[in-house]
Amino acid sequence: MLYYEKGIELFRGDYIMAHNWSKGTHSLDSEQRHISTPPQQESSREDPVPSVAGVVEAVEEAASGDEASRRLLLRVIQPGLAGLMDGSVSTLAPIFATAFATHRPITAFLVGMAAATGAGISMAFSEALSDNGELTGRGGPVMRGAITGGMTFLGGSLHTLPFLVQNLHVALLIAYVVVAVELVVIAAIRYRFFGTKWWLSMLQVVGGGALVFAAAIIFGNA
Repeated sequence: MLYYEKGIELFRGDYIMAHNWSKGTHSLDSEQRHISTPPQQESSREDPVPSVAGVVEAVEEAASGDEASRRLLLRVIQPGLAGLMDGSVSTLAPIFATAFATHRPITAFLVGMAAATGAGISMAFSEALSDNGELTGRGGPVMRGAITGGMTFLGGSLHTLPFLVQNLHVALLIAYVVVAVELVVIAAIRYRFFGTKWWLSMLQVVGGGALVFAAAIIFGNA
């Protein structure tokens, strides 16, 4: 009986020790997990400050865009505008002078096409031979000459085509409208790409055309 009671006490003591050890183990594990687990970082972070390399890259991209616009202006738009202005204005005098003097639309048409062709060839060589593009950065002379010559021929031939109409008065009326459209387009290009004020551009272009047209009236009615 005595041995039985001692055995029960030993069993109870082992049970209590095991229970306490188990509780201490769980607490230790919980503390270890609490220590070893880093706190979660905040999901929201401030936007990173742009680096110097990013700023430099953005500036280079903007500069390259400006350089491309400048090349387009010098190599395409400016030569084309010069040709269009020359063809649209300089050929007015011979075309309309012939129409006023002969009263034959077909003759005015032939003179106009000859004038447009000659002016286109002349302007093409003038543009190509005046600047090789090495010092000014205006591109190859052949390309610029082709653009200038082509636009000169276009400007001179557009208001020549109405004289294919057999009726002189109708041909003149259509030609007047075409010339007006050409001058407005020239003024718009100068306003858009060269920063010229609209009213000033119109005044300069229309004023030049009026002077040439006055010469056509004078020589056509001489």
